[in-house]
Amino acid sequence: MDNTRTSAETGPDTGHGAADAALVAAARAYFDERRARVPDFVRRRFGLRGTLELHANALGWDILRAPANMLLSPVLVLARLGGGVARRLDAPRTADWLMSRRVLLPTAVAQATERAIVVELFELPWTGPGGASTGDALARAILADPTLAGLVAARAQAGAQSARALSDYGGTRAAMAEVTTALGALGAGAFAFHSLTPGMISLAPGLAAVLAQQAAIAAFPLGGLMGSAWYGLFPAEVSSGLMAGVGLGLMATGAITVAFAGVIADPVQAAFGLHQRRLNRLIDAMEDAFAGEGARGFTAREHYLARLLDLSDSGLAAIRGLSG
Repeated sequence: MDNTRTSAETGPDTGHGAADAALVAAARAYFDERRARVPDFVRRRFGLRGTLELHANALGWDILRAPANMLLSPVLVLARLGGGVARRLDAPRTADWLMSRRVLLPTAVAQATERAIVVELFELPWTGPGGASTGDALARAILADPTLAGLVAARAQAGAQSARALSDYGGTRAAMAEVTTALGALGAGAFAFHSLTPGMISLAPGLAAVLAQQAAIAAFPLGGLMGSAWYGLFPAEVSSGLMAGVGLGLMATGAITVAFAGVIADPVQAAFGLHQRRLNRLIDAMEDAFAGEGARGFTAREHYLARLLDLSDSGLAAIRGLSG
C-alpha cells in the first residue's frame, strides 16, 4: 500500500519535472535564435541610416532630458554600487530595491531603441510608444507543446527581471553618448591646444585663453599685426568671468550634444562589435531570468566609464587651476 502511494505521489512530480525541462528547452532554443539575429539587427538599427532614424526622436524634449540624465547618472551608479554591496552583506530586499531603481528619465531615443529590440530582435509584444505590436515568438515556441502552457505562469517573475534588463540597456546608450562627447572634447583639446582635455571643464581654460587673446589683439591700439606680436610675447590675461562663461557655455553645448552623440557612437560601436556583445549580454541575462536561476542580471558597465571620464575631467581642471 505504501509503495502504491509513493508511486502515485512521485508520478505527477516526474511529469511536472519533464514538462518544466521541456519549457526550459523551448526557451533556450528561442534565445539561441535571438542570438543568431543579433548581427543583422545591429547592421540595420545601429548603422548610420538606422541610428539617424532612431535619433530623429531626439528632436524634442530629449534635448532637455539628456542633460538631466547626465546629472542623474551618478545617482544611478551609486544605486547600483549600493545594490551590489547590499547583496554581499546578505540583504537581498535592499539589494533588489536599489538595483530596480529607474533613475534616468526615459528619453524618446531610448524608448525607440527599446521598442526596436523588443519587437524586431526578441519579437515580443509591445504596448509602449511607437505603436503596439502583438507578435510573441517566445509564446509560439513554448505553446508549440500544449503541455507547457500551464507552466508559463510560474515564470512570471522573469518578465520583471527582463524589463529591468531592457531599461538598463537603454541607460547604456546615454552613458556611451556621454563618453562620445567626452572623447570629442579630448580630440578637440589635443588638436587645438595639444593638451589632455577629457571633458568640457578641462577644455574651457584653453578656449577661454584663445578668446581672451583674440579679443586683446583686436583691441590693441596699434593694430592687429602689432597686437599679435605684443601678445605673442605677453599673453593676454583670462578674466574669471570669461572663464566661467566659457565653461558654462561648453557644458551646456556638451549636454545638448549628448542627445545626438549616438549618431556617431552607434556606427563606431557596431563596427567594433560593442553593440553585438552588449546585446548578447542582454540575451544571456534574459535567458537566465526565464530558464535559469535568475542570478546573472544585466550590468550596465558603460556608466562607470562615463563617470571615470567625469572625474578625470574635473581632476585635471583642478590641478591646472591650482598650478596657476
